[in-house]
Amino acid sequence: MRSAVWAGLALLLLTARPPESSESRQERAGTPRELVVLVHGMGRTTCSMAPVRRALETAGYEVLNHGYHSRRMTVAEAGSELAEAVATVSLRPEITRVHFVGHSLGNIVIRWVLANAPPARLGRVVMLAPPNQGARLADRFAGWLSWLSQPLPDLTTASGSAARALATPTGVEIGIIAGSYDHTVRLEETYLDGQKERAVVPCGHTFIMRKTRVHQLTLRFLRDGTFDEAIAPPTPAPVRPALVSGAEPL
Repeated sequence: MRSAVWAGLALLLLTARPPESSESRQERAGTPRELVVLVHGMGRTTCSMAPVRRALETAGYEVLNHGYHSRRMTVAEAGSELAEAVATVSLRPEITRVHFVGHSLGNIVIRWVLANAPPARLGRVVMLAPPNQGARLADRFAGWLSWLSQPLPDLTTASGSAARALATPTGVEIGIIAGSYDHTVRLEETYLDGQKERAVVPCGHTFIMRKTRVHQLTLRFLRDGTFDEAIAPPTPAPVRPALVSGAEPL
């Protein structure tokens, strides 16, 4: 029994990593980095964006996976909170660019930041299944479920909703990835004035962020500003009516 204990302690000592020196931490902190801010959709958490985070970190990006109370905040409230979180990180001298990747409602929150408090070193934006024109599904439920999900009125097709009214600043490269089987946000509802490109992938709304193809397209657009494989080879990686009964979360 004692020999097994000593053997275990010896193995632990051999495999333990030495503590990182202050010089090493400073050198790593001073390395120029591009930051990607992730913003999840309604009723979700940062866990839903974890597959995107892993793909981005593998490609060498620094990632801020932002969490917020997506059912208890309006778009303006969530956007203001996001802007503060981004400002805290983006002011670090080693951060050279700040990109955004959002899912569903998260994209409207990102648009609020772009319109009201964009970071100084703004990079590119990738939107996954964004209800940029509002969603007819939100129209159905906003009148009687807003007490449960406060952002719903911001996602309707009404001309004054946040989804419809937020202006897109000029000069921002925006790529949209939509799902061909999305029953929550129709293909035509993802369109945004000023968008640079759009790609359509064979998937639905809720799990679009888990698709390897989506990760490849996201990395390509952040790097080169295009989804076009002919122009930018893929980075190596380690419209239907809304159905009330089968609707997925925004």
